Amino acid sequence: MNNFKIALGILLSIALTCLIFLFCLALVKLYIKKIKEHSQKELLFQKELNTAIIETQEQVLNNISQELHDDAGQQLTYINFQLENLKLDMPELNAQLEPLSQSVGNLSQSIRTISHSLNNQLLMQQDVIKAISTEVERLQKNPKINFQLQVNQPVQKVFTTNEKIVIYRIFQEIINNALKHAKATEIKISITASDYFGMTIQDNGKGFDYAQPSNTQSLGLFNMKNRASILDYDLTIQSTPGEGTRICLSENKKQDG
Repeated sequence: MNNFKIALGILLSIALTCLIFLFCLALVKLYIKKIKEHSQKELLFQKELNTAIIETQEQVLNNISQELHDDAGQQLTYINFQLENLKLDMPELNAQLEPLSQSVGNLSQSIRTISHSLNNQLLMQQDVIKAISTEVERLQKNPKINFQLQVNQPVQKVFTTNEKIVIYRIFQEIINNALKHAKATEIKISITASDYFGMTIQDNGKGFDYAQPSNTQSLGLFNMKNRASILDYDLTIQSTPGEGTRICLSENKKQDG
């Protein structure tokens, strides 16, 4: 009888221990689930916030594009018109006025090109690879910097509107940073868009220490990372002082998994 009571006590203890363990396990699972839900909500909120910021920036860029086209463009057209009239009225000044007329025409073309590059409505109507190629052609007119563009064929990927805008803006930001800060003499751009998109931009400029907080928190890099996160793209930055900078934007292949 005593042995039976002891065995029963042991069984009850084991059962109670198992119940306590299962209860604790359920609490842990519930806690983990809550943490994941909270993290997902935080990520969703951050993505929505980033999207709102990008939309605001795009609206500002569109406004600037419109102002350049309507105001500056028209002013230059008027100046060129006046120059042409002056050349007709005073033919003896043609030799002196012709270089000025050409400069105004070149400036007008540059403003038109910049206006188009800022306007996302125009970007959405064309292929983003073509838009990048057109911009590189414009940049190649700068004799001080050697721009090289390689687009690996075939290009099969169909880009969404958001992808077009974000990819092109990140491209612009990288190039602007290289032109302003890197003091590079060579910039290489490589793009692949067969199944997945990937873009690598490398310069031979002065580079920088990316680990420094002042660099990791800079507005330009911050904007690029925010834009990439909206698409769930990966943005990696490699730079060493004196050895140039290499930035890669790529589609996260895990998205399809």
